[in-house]
Amino acid sequence: MLSDLKPSRYLPLLGWLRSYDRATLGADALASIITAILLIPQSLAYALLAGLPPQAGLYASTTPLIAYALFGSSRVLAVGPVAVVSLMTAAAIGSLGLQDPAEIMAAAGALALLSSGFLFLFAIFRLGSVANFLSRPVVHAFITASTILIIGSQLRHILGLDMHGATVPELVHSLFQSGLSVHWVPLIVGGASLAFLLGSREVLPGLLKRAGLPSAIGDAIVRAAPAILVATATFLAWQLDLHETTGLAIVGTLPTGLPPLAFPLIDLTTLRALIGPAALISLIGFVESVSVGQSLAARQREHILPNRELVGLGAANAAAALSGGYPVTGGFARSVVNDAAGARTPIAGIFTALIILAVAIFLTPAFHHLPKAVLAATILAAIWKLADFKETWEAWQYARADGAAAFLTLFGVLFLGVEFGLTLGVTVSVGLILQRTMAPHWARLGQVPGSHHFRNVNRHDVVVSPHVYSLRVDSALYFANARFLEDLVARLMAEHPDTTDLVLMFPAVNFVDASALGSLREINDRLKDAGVRLHLSEVKGPVADGLIKAGLFEDLTGDVFLSHYAALRSLDPETTLRAEGVTPAEDA
Repeated sequence: MLSDLKPSRYLPLLGWLRSYDRATLGADALASIITAILLIPQSLAYALLAGLPPQAGLYASTTPLIAYALFGSSRVLAVGPVAVVSLMTAAAIGSLGLQDPAEIMAAAGALALLSSGFLFLFAIFRLGSVANFLSRPVVHAFITASTILIIGSQLRHILGLDMHGATVPELVHSLFQSGLSVHWVPLIVGGASLAFLLGSREVLPGLLKRAGLPSAIGDAIVRAAPAILVATATFLAWQLDLHETTGLAIVGTLPTGLPPLAFPLIDLTTLRALIGPAALISLIGFVESVSVGQSLAARQREHILPNRELVGLGAANAAAALSGGYPVTGGFARSVVNDAAGARTPIAGIFTALIILAVAIFLTPAFHHLPKAVLAATILAAIWKLADFKETWEAWQYARADGAAAFLTLFGVLFLGVEFGLTLGVTVSVGLILQRTMAPHWARLGQVPGSHHFRNVNRHDVVVSPHVYSLRVDSALYFANARFLEDLVARLMAEHPDTTDLVLMFPAVNFVDASALGSLREINDRLKDAGVRLHLSEVKGPVADGLIKAGLFEDLTGDVFLSHYAALRSLDPETTLRAEGVTPAEDA
């Protein structure tokens, strides 16, 4: 009991500090430098994707990292802005029609604060399994569709066109409205930047290896490619005066100094409009973060706690809201880099935050001439592989229902909007669960000759009792299928008038709610009136505890058996012995 009161239970970082030494410090410090090099250009780019000033990305990569390090359970998860959440942020804030930059930033902070509230609410009620509401095909379809929208939204910076919109039809319509007049300077800058980033990832490692560079140095150069690109492009744009002479869009003036520590103030109408998007952002962010965290933890044979992750991500989003940021979650690319760079504890995240904080305080003027086409290329290079239709097609081939949910999500996100598409996917997924359990699989059982096993009469050559009906229901019993069970039993008893005993086999029943309990009582009473006894077999312990507490076992007209064989051995010993190849005389 006293162990539950340990401070490390509420602040996991304290547990890491107990064994912290100089070697761990060195590993965390090196990993933080490498991760910061990747995170700085990504943060600027994702803020651009979210429709926010670039500094919002830097702010969202400082205090949230520190907050997660204090409360999160993953050793190497790197929290910050990510592509999908940035797109959802842009959709949510864009629907408000705000024009004032201060109001837009306040709305972004409020969105992060609301997301934090939902995450904390999930944690209070220990709903770490809330991610299960999103099926794998739906999540992949959502990510694929979001990736397509992100690519479409960033083409405007590379093509120099006035494209806007949150769906494919809107983007295409704005594209034709712009007259398809491509601006060659941003196209050259953006295309060259994209080619450099893709080449540094696919081609450069082989070239460096053939040049004889040690793998550690080669890996560092590859990971630093985005930062090298940002520095080079900014310097060239400044020296060539591209903004003034060609109109190339640049980042412009960024504020210098600490992130603004303030509570995001918005009106009640705006707050209400952000509640739905915040709920979806918290759900998607949690799914992505837990997936990344579990994948990395498995490599080290470690384990992360979903409910603890809810607290860590909730704290990170609260910190983002109070420091001029927007919703954050654990990112795949930066977490993999953090892990590969040798991070050993979440303290590496704190060091990363301090490095980015120093950049925000002292180096933001250096980003003034950074071309937006370069940031767009950074986004495209980071996310283009996420557009994967293969898994959606495989889901359709394996199970039409799951495939339909995935395709509806894909269609909804692309043509109706991010929030509507995701809501459609979640609704269809939950609907499919209900549909499958409203009419669960059931089977009449018979005894396999020469054994004590019972199997489906439609699949196996079995021996069936003439007056004992063995019924197995393969689902939890709850309000959605309680009436189904009543109707099923009534129909089966009408089709088999010689039945004197009905045995419900319960090995697949792991839950019985109040509605199903009422149905079991109703079935028991109806069978009693028809002269049929109701029995149960192989009831799981937790289910049995609930039924005993409710008094059902006492009210049963029949008995409760530990095994189904024991039930048939008691109710129809002649048939049971015959199935085993033993005549009644031999048994006697």
